[in-house]
Amino acid sequence: MKEIVIISGKGGTGKTTIAAAFASLAKNKIMADCDVDAADLHLILSPEIQHEEDFYSGKTAFIREKDCTLCGKCIEVCQFDAISHDFVVDPVACEGCGVCVYFCPVDAIDFNENLSGRWFISKTRFGPIVHAKLGIAQENSGKLVTLVRRQAKLLAEKEHLDYIIIDGAPGIGCPVISSITGANAVLVVTEPTLSGRHDLERVVSLAADHFHIPTFVCVNKFDLNVELTDQIEKYCRDRNIGFVGKIPYDTIVTEAMVQAKTIIEFSDGVIANEINRMWEKIYRSI
Repeated sequence: MKEIVIISGKGGTGKTTIAAAFASLAKNKIMADCDVDAADLHLILSPEIQHEEDFYSGKTAFIREKDCTLCGKCIEVCQFDAISHDFVVDPVACEGCGVCVYFCPVDAIDFNENLSGRWFISKTRFGPIVHAKLGIAQENSGKLVTLVRRQAKLLAEKEHLDYIIIDGAPGIGCPVISSITGANAVLVVTEPTLSGRHDLERVVSLAADHFHIPTFVCVNKFDLNVELTDQIEKYCRDRNIGFVGKIPYDTIVTEAMVQAKTIIEFSDGVIANEINRMWEKIYRSI
């Protein structure tokens, strides 16, 4: 079983468009949307939910009024000013550290897990997908990413699937690390801008240098700045990073998304052919 993760230095580079296209090209696979903070792969794949569960993560203190002796110890030890003088915990300010629970002399503080979101197993026209929805203002998205990947692996093993196509999170933070750790290949989607190149270098440093994962790069909307595209391609050659494609700008990509179709389904033009070639290069390499 091979895991291929599509990531980017920031949101909006076309990562999900390419992930959805790969999902339509790959055979005997499962998809996983690990961009749980802003999941949108489902907008193209139109999944039918088969199974769903709550996701609990992090804890918040709650003072039981009937058991509290108003001693004030919890207010004294709380470093986040999350407990008012009325002995009510502000759930937004509470960091879930548990110090108040530990020091309460009468055990009057509950410390329950938070309902932070939901995760799903669905079927699509391209096969199964595991995806999730993180609750508003909830943290621990890295843990939810790990859960989504684990469930995708379990389902892939159960159904003897060969590939897991993962739409990863953007950036270099915890959700990205959770998306790529242990993967067989990473495709970084970038744009021909100064900030795009800077973001690319940070992501390549994370994936290739730190985690030693085979890393590939493609430039989306390359014709908006051919000079910067050439610089990015040279950077990849100098770093021995696989440069697999240059996708031109075309409004047909937006038209495909509006129709809830992948670019491969919607068109057999230049972009579809280029993404097809990119998939073949990565497929052969792993």
